[in-house]
Amino acid sequence: MLEQYGIRHLVVTPFTEEFSLQSAEEYIEQFLVKRFHPHTIIIGHDHRFGKSRSGDFELLENSATQYNFLVREIPGFMLQDNTISSTIIRQALLKGNIDTANEYLGYPYFFSGMVVEGNKLGRTIGYPTANLNITEEKKLIPGNGVYAVEVVVNSELSMGNGQYHYSGMMNIGIRPTVEGVNRMIEVNIFDFDKEIYGDTLTIHIKKRLRNEQKFNGLEELKEQLAKDKQQAIQLLNG
Repeated sequence: MLEQYGIRHLVVTPFTEEFSLQSAEEYIEQFLVKRFHPHTIIIGHDHRFGKSRSGDFELLENSATQYNFLVREIPGFMLQDNTISSTIIRQALLKGNIDTANEYLGYPYFFSGMVVEGNKLGRTIGYPTANLNITEEKKLIPGNGVYAVEVVVNSELSMGNGQYHYSGMMNIGIRPTVEGVNRMIEVNIFDFDKEIYGDTLTIHIKKRLRNEQKFNGLEELKEQLAKDKQQAIQLLNG
């Protein structure tokens, strides 16, 4: 995403104990100025830096003349009487409130995972699924439920190198109808019948369809999945 917006240089600094113990003044002098010689520093309105979060916009502004840089502050952005923040977005995602999360993000929330073998139960009822293993342990996974999604198959194995785009629906949960225990992420890709084990899928979550629920057997589940698919198609094409 940074690349798409024209960011040409990105520095990711490991947040070590030594780094965290720098005073705000040391951070400005030894890190920002000494390493980057900045022309302009842009800071969020609520950003804090340095040991004990003692540094802020005012400290940068007071240091600007000494170190010959400009400072710009990004004000808080309001939406529906709330200041947009990562905390609000995370809470919305954890509750499965994908509409709020996407509106605050400005794009559909997405994550990636590798396709691994499951128990292949979906095939027996006409809805085969790709089971995802999320390798990034810190990636936030939305609350349990059924979602309409757009799927990007990042294929290096099954379909030749490339990216392939599809519509689909995803279930996140424990699959109570079949007495499941472990939380799983399963994606049913519409109009798709290839084996893609080992490939990576990127899932863009568009809409939440319903909560995960327990049905009285596979036939009842199958009937609901048909309704879910129809609703997902309408939402994704709407």
